[in-house]
Amino acid sequence: MLGPVILAASRSDRMRRLVSAAPVTKQVVDRFIPGEGVDDIVPVIRELTGQGLELTMDVVGEDITNPAQAAAARDAYLELIDRLKPLELGTRAEMSVKLSMFGQALDGGHELALANVRPVVEAAAEIGTTVTLDAEDHTTLDSMFAIHEELRKDFPQTGCVIQAYLFRTEADARRLAANGSRVRLVKGAYKEPASVAYLDKHEIDRAYVRILRTLMEGEGYPMIGSHDPRLIAIGQELAHRAGRKLDEYEFQMLYGIRTEEHLRLVAEGHRMRVYTAYGTDWYGYFMRRLAEKPANLRFFARSMLTKG
Repeated sequence: MLGPVILAASRSDRMRRLVSAAPVTKQVVDRFIPGEGVDDIVPVIRELTGQGLELTMDVVGEDITNPAQAAAARDAYLELIDRLKPLELGTRAEMSVKLSMFGQALDGGHELALANVRPVVEAAAEIGTTVTLDAEDHTTLDSMFAIHEELRKDFPQTGCVIQAYLFRTEADARRLAANGSRVRLVKGAYKEPASVAYLDKHEIDRAYVRILRTLMEGEGYPMIGSHDPRLIAIGQELAHRAGRKLDEYEFQMLYGIRTEEHLRLVAEGHRMRVYTAYGTDWYGYFMRRLAEKPANLRFFARSMLTKG
């Protein structure tokens, strides 16, 4: 399987230099990451929301090695929120954050990440929007869920992400569905051992459907994070069976992938949110997009051959 190989490459400094130096890289990366700074991204926000789409914004960068970098990540989100304020989009433009960016892996990282993410959640609430905590590898999840629970005491709209390939996720979904959380369900994109995760694609898909049924039948707000046409259709059917209205759940897909499907879902009256990343530290994010879907890798390889 190529996915684990690509994920390993995402942590390789040598591969980072090789991919970054390839002449075609910027052209291909632009498919997934439409800008490096907040000035680049504001026109993209205007364009997508003008098409009836909603957004969740991610300032990419995860290799945090000291508290100053974690504070800089916090400040980058605060700058984004400041630029969103005059657009008056409310929840049509929310934020997604990885707690690793806020110092979670450093000494005292749980407390540091909570201290850094709280001002972002507060600032988001002030402009009428919210924040979703992205899931990372399984060793970080207890901390992420604890921070999520703490933030929801004051900001109950704070969301979180769960990953279908982890064995623990069905229990996590039952707990979150019962307490009315906003939950994005994804398949999972980190290299995990067989002791904690399904490795077979069909088992992951079956787990995804079981978990999505739990979320749809629960008290929370499900966010279907998938580009898979079959899972999208199943999500619609599960929502119908659960008696959910079109504004009581949403679909989420990545910027640059299945763009026509984004617009089709909006035309049908669905809430469709585009996960839109920007920033200069794009390498890890980009490599995970390649690992998640073979078509992405083929797109990159074809571009390398024809443009490199």
